Amino acid sequence: MAQQQSSLIYSFVARGTVILVELTDCKSDFTSIAARYLQKLPSSKTKLTYNYGDGHTFSYLVENGFTYCVVAVDSAGTQIPMAFLERVKEDFNKRYGDGKAAIAQANSLNKEFGSKLKEHMQYCMDHPDEISKLAKMKAQQSSEAKDAMMKTIEKILSHETSCSLSCSSEPEDFIIQRRRKMWFQNMNMKLIVLAIIIALILVIIPSVCGGFTCGK
Repeated sequence: MAQQQSSLIYSFVARGTVILVELTDCKSDFTSIAARYLQKLPSSKTKLTYNYGDGHTFSYLVENGFTYCVVAVDSAGTQIPMAFLERVKEDFNKRYGDGKAAIAQANSLNKEFGSKLKEHMQYCMDHPDEISKLAKMKAQQSSEAKDAMMKTIEKILSHETSCSLSCSSEPEDFIIQRRRKMWFQNMNMKLIVLAIIIALILVIIPSVCGGFTCGK
């Protein structure tokens, strides 16, 4: 139980690079290290875990301009730290979703929300089985949602394919009609050329040669 109680060590919530609240009852250099990683995080929605190499991990959840961080021992894995960050995010948004966090100064929420970080931390460490069960349920729901999405896409593609096959008669008929039109146009041109040749033979040449006795 002692190992579980110390598996999550330090946490903070930041707006951009400004730390608004942090769990301050932990005396270590985690504060400066976590803040240094904070400078390198992307601004878009993401989840990241850094392995510091001394037996600790730094996990971050970035969403809507706010960053949620927790430092944990390696033995905690990634499931418990990420579950903790999700709980903190939901609680933080409920309390400060009205815009207060958008204008709060550095560490100005320590008194209001610092104890909440500790509560969520303790809950996640005391209920690992529940955290694992919830994580599996979310993974299953995500997998089912992906399967449903893939089936929907397959149905759309199947519908488009059947439609293209059923509707392909119109372009084919159009092509046939166009080919026929081009064939008649070519025949007309050939007939015109042939008529000109016949005219040359029957009219122009006899008039020049004095009839068909030109070669005599």
